[in-house]
Amino acid sequence: MSEETFVAALGEWIEVLMHYSMRRFLRHARERGLSMSHLGAIFHTHRAGGRGVTEIGEHLGVSSAAASQMLDRMVQQDLVMRSEDPKDRRVKRIVLTEKGQRILEECIRARRSWLNEVAGVFSDDEKQTIASALMLLTERVSQLSDTNNAMREFNP
Repeated sequence: MSEETFVAALGEWIEVLMHYSMRRFLRHARERGLSMSHLGAIFHTHRAGGRGVTEIGEHLGVSSAAASQMLDRMVQQDLVMRSEDPKDRRVKRIVLTEKGQRILEECIRARRSWLNEVAGVFSDDEKQTIASALMLLTERVSQLSDTNNAMREFNP
């Protein structure tokens, strides 16, 4: 198989995966009144632990003032809470509330629910073949990412 054919096949799969999994994810988020910015803030806060307003704004590509206004609304919705940074009381840390964590988990489950439907259309042998290929893909891409990250750290 040529590299071009392989890349095209990967691209087609990524488009299908993103379309169907993200459609459910976004529908679930909209039903809960969440915007893409809300989702970005929730995921960033979840991954990075407590974050400052400026850090969240930078991650979302918005000003600190815009991030602060959005986070104020999220506090009112009980999705996040602000707490004092133990090292610097002037700094407010943003952390997910139980409700914010629950909604995050619901959104992830909604996105992944499509995979159960996908699994249902394959035989056990096909599932084994696909799972092996996906594990190999994940392993190789992880190695590539580790190499790229190491190179960035070495050459700032």
